Amino acid sequence: MSETAERAAPAPPGVRLTHRQILTVLTGLMLGMFLGALDQTIVSSAIRVIADQLHGQTAQAWVTTAYLITATITTPLYGKLSDIYGRKPLYLAAISLFLLGSVLCGLANSIYELAAFRAIQGLGGGGLMSLALTIIADMLPPRERSRYQGYFMAVFGVSSVVGPVIGGLFAGMDSFLGFAGWRWVFLVNVPVGLIALVVVAKVLNVETERVRHRIDYWGAAALVVMLVPLLSVAEQGREWGWGSATSLAMYAIGAVGLVLFVVSERRMGDEALLPLRMFRLPSFRMGNVLNFIVGVGMFGGLMSMPLYLQIVKGLDPTAAGMLMLTMTAGIMISTTIAGRAISKTGRLKPFPVIGSGIMTVALLLFSRLTADTSLVQVGLIAVVMGLGLGLLMQTLTLVVQADATRTDLGVATASVNLFRQTGGTVGAAVFLSVLFSTVGGRIADAMRAAAVSPEFTAALRDPAVLADPANRDFLAGMRGGAPPDLNDTSFLYHLDPRLARPVLEGFASAMGTVFFVGACVVGVAFVLTWFLRDTRLD
Repeated sequence: MSETAERAAPAPPGVRLTHRQILTVLTGLMLGMFLGALDQTIVSSAIRVIADQLHGQTAQAWVTTAYLITATITTPLYGKLSDIYGRKPLYLAAISLFLLGSVLCGLANSIYELAAFRAIQGLGGGGLMSLALTIIADMLPPRERSRYQGYFMAVFGVSSVVGPVIGGLFAGMDSFLGFAGWRWVFLVNVPVGLIALVVVAKVLNVETERVRHRIDYWGAAALVVMLVPLLSVAEQGREWGWGSATSLAMYAIGAVGLVLFVVSERRMGDEALLPLRMFRLPSFRMGNVLNFIVGVGMFGGLMSMPLYLQIVKGLDPTAAGMLMLTMTAGIMISTTIAGRAISKTGRLKPFPVIGSGIMTVALLLFSRLTADTSLVQVGLIAVVMGLGLGLLMQTLTLVVQADATRTDLGVATASVNLFRQTGGTVGAAVFLSVLFSTVGGRIADAMRAAAVSPEFTAALRDPAVLADPANRDFLAGMRGGAPPDLNDTSFLYHLDPRLARPVLEGFASAMGTVFFVGACVVGVAFVLTWFLRDTRLD
């Protein structure tokens, strides 16, 4: 490997930036991160409405997984390319790609078109977080990084406040400026992104040492061959059959992709997308195993909660998003506490142990939700979930960076997002598959139980209920043995509450199963955190 040191700023190496200079650079980084964080909170609060509008509720997993697949694959590529061309050009490129994807998403006409355009968004999204964290690692020694984690958590806090409100408003509009309201969930990224481009171009002038790399395109291609078939099974397995010929073919292709990926990484050596020698570092190895597992549980839980609030509890997207703020509050509280403690003591291990334990308890509590659970109780459990997440997210990044040399810092930081997003992609696909593969049976069970209840039978005899076309169509389908069409759940808003009750109970029961699976996954992470080295940061 040949290396050429090129200065990206006039300051000589090793010069410490003042607090004010650091905050100036953080302004640019946080705007880029805000773009991605805002998009996620807007989409998560509006996805039910969007899926109903595009008649694709059961296929909505692709909207999330398509984004996560491309973001996952491009994350390590951004690290390599930024070593060659500098952090700033790549950060600007990431924002630009994200904006292009946002415009296309706003023009989508089907759930699958939307998924394809979300994949383009992910090409940019893969660099928004990883490059920001790499630039911070360039500027600051390990122990000081934790001091500035609070600023990044503030970005997520603000996006959690603004995103659900904006998403709910747009999702609830029939049209705005000539476009359907839900399309502005994506188009609103355009003005935010343009501001981010201007600010980043102006303030992001930090010295980096550029290194000439060979780019591991074959490794990236192998990663696609591995991930896409396996995620296709996770999404479509309930339709194909988990042991069908199609599913078995997907498993085989994914296994071939894994072999090709390992072969490519071995052949590329230090230039690999993910150098295999890094796995000899204990903190890197265990930290990223935990990132993957936590990603599975985190995304599965975070995707299920808004669906529970909107489908089962009947909240509009804005109200559901506002209730999610309780989780954000928990994240910010625990992140602030952990950041100060790490800065003071340099110890990392206690926080992943405590965080994964708290998160497991929260998911177990979520698994006991029913159609009658009070919103106060839901909000309190969400605070507990946030406390666990806040202790995990920043500390696992520091754990992975702890063993890395300065030349490996970009790869190590990118690997955090690679494993976390891979886990998130798997979690989103598998957990939504679990939800929609079980909800039909749970609704049928609830219908059979309701058939002998006084309230339900009274509704069946009520002339006003029978005269309503919405109720009449639902009852006709029920008598014909046809399950309700779950691609568009808006019919629940028009049903008589007594008729809708079994459907809501079925959804709540299926979502409880999803949360329980998530608790089991994060419980594995809790056990593994005890095997982390008790690293002390300098």
